[in-house]
Amino acid sequence: MSFLSGARPTGSTGGVNTDKIEMAITELDTITDFFNRMVASCHAKCITPRYTDGELNKGEMVCIDRCVSKYNEVQKKVGEKIQSRGAAAGGAGPGATGLGF
Repeated sequence: MSFLSGARPTGSTGGVNTDKIEMAITELDTITDFFNRMVASCHAKCITPRYTDGELNKGEMVCIDRCVSKYNEVQKKVGEKIQSRGAAAGGAGPGATGLGF
């Protein structure tokens, strides 16, 4: 079982930086949530519920590409906005949250 899904460590043991572990867990949770939402949203928009072929047709592929691109662009803008608000509120610079936006 992965250490990321179980109990979260408390305190410093053997040089393990628990703050960095918590940041990594938060980042992984954020990326996983983003990916799951993007897949569900783009799948619902671009792929018909009747599967007549084992492969995506050209129209579905183009739609998926555009949808993912738009979703990523929005996510990037939201991340930048959050970082700028965090910097204004707490004096932290970009990337201070540890999230890869």
